[in-house]
Amino acid sequence: MKTNLEILAQQGVVSRSMAESVSMRIKDLRKKAIQESFQDFGSSGHRLEYVATVRGVDYVDDAKAINLNSTWYALESMKRPVIWIAGGQGNETDWAAMKNLVSRKVRHLVCLGKDTRALQEAYGDLFPDLVEVGSMMAAVQAAYLMANEGDIVLLSPACSSFDLFESYQDKGLQFKKAVCEL
Repeated sequence: MKTNLEILAQQGVVSRSMAESVSMRIKDLRKKAIQESFQDFGSSGHRLEYVATVRGVDYVDDAKAINLNSTWYALESMKRPVIWIAGGQGNETDWAAMKNLVSRKVRHLVCLGKDTRALQEAYGDLFPDLVEVGSMMAAVQAAYLMANEGDIVLLSPACSSFDLFESYQDKGLQFKKAVCEL
């Protein structure tokens, strides 16, 4: 498919070299815009964002994961045992859909928020030591006590958390604050 400049060059309105020069400039601008958009995408925060390593345990903020698909991706990408902080208001969340994945990736589960009963029903048989907490500070402290060197503590709630937080950003910031206070 020919560009307008290539057509004008064929008709002799502009020189071929001028058309090629303008065309290359446009491609460079598009390439730069694409590169900048990827840089912006990666720095949005609260999406599989490394927070800190404490006592050999990595803490990862995935507060933006407010549905099962996002949390599935987060868990699937983990290469080491996970202490998973999950929960909130997931009335319609089909927790059992991830049971196989959770059984392979997660060592301990910390339930945070209003909808902990659904999490207990879905995963209680996998985690007899399942912990239920009412604040982010308590969730991080519980995960800290359960974690072994080399583990990952992952905040990936899989549902909204307006019961305890103003937004996913608030949830992520509280997670980071709690980690920094360990």
